[in-house]
Amino acid sequence: MHSSDSVVIIPTYNEIENIEKIIRAVFALEKAFHILVIDDGSPDGTAAAVKRLQQSEFSDRLFLLERSGKLGLGTAYIAGFKWALAHDYDYVFEMDADFSHAPADLPRLYAACATEGYDVAIGSRYVSGVNVVNWPMGRVLMSYYASKYVQLVTGLSIHDTTAGFVCYRREVLETLRLDDIRFKGYAFQIEMKFTAHRCGFRIKEVPVIFVNRREGTSKMNSSIFGEAVFGVIRLRLDSWTKKYPRRGSGRR
Repeated sequence: MHSSDSVVIIPTYNEIENIEKIIRAVFALEKAFHILVIDDGSPDGTAAAVKRLQQSEFSDRLFLLERSGKLGLGTAYIAGFKWALAHDYDYVFEMDADFSHAPADLPRLYAACATEGYDVAIGSRYVSGVNVVNWPMGRVLMSYYASKYVQLVTGLSIHDTTAGFVCYRREVLETLRLDDIRFKGYAFQIEMKFTAHRCGFRIKEVPVIFVNRREGTSKMNSSIFGEAVFGVIRLRLDSWTKKYPRRGSGRR
């Protein structure tokens, strides 16, 4: 039986080209991680591929939650967070299936929390310049200035507020009221970081290189981007009157 204090949550929808490769890449690391795949009813057989790997090789460290359809990135991660807390993991990661987040960077995020004492570690594209590979220039500029916009509106000092490569210490997820997280797309990433900051948790940005997917199809669309643009205004306005739980107030 393999044991680990860490689980990597990977949401999927039609990632048949990538899912086995990303699972094997994570399990090849020297540091032992478990993986929870959350599949939103992929018609391409993504979930079936995960089940085959569970049955043949990784029954003790690869787990799967299947959902009935595309219910949103945010709801997938909330379901994953609750599962991770129920299974007593100390460090919970968000990571994409398409290799835009390098599995080799997982131990660096882990070290920021487990060794350096931070509560949240963000794999940041923008903390040390612009570290994005194979994106069209228009999308690079949109993403970069979107993060600048979020910084301006929210007052956060985080350079990459929409980053989806993150490590949370258990206490963060226990303290945040997960059922109150309202956004489903990229605004979910902003809301999680903003709420963690308002709850008093220490956040570190770890520089990473983001590589655009080589296989499969991007899930970005205009409605997701629009949610992020207008969602941050709502976050800021609500924060003037909202009472946030403080660190140490979560379940022990």
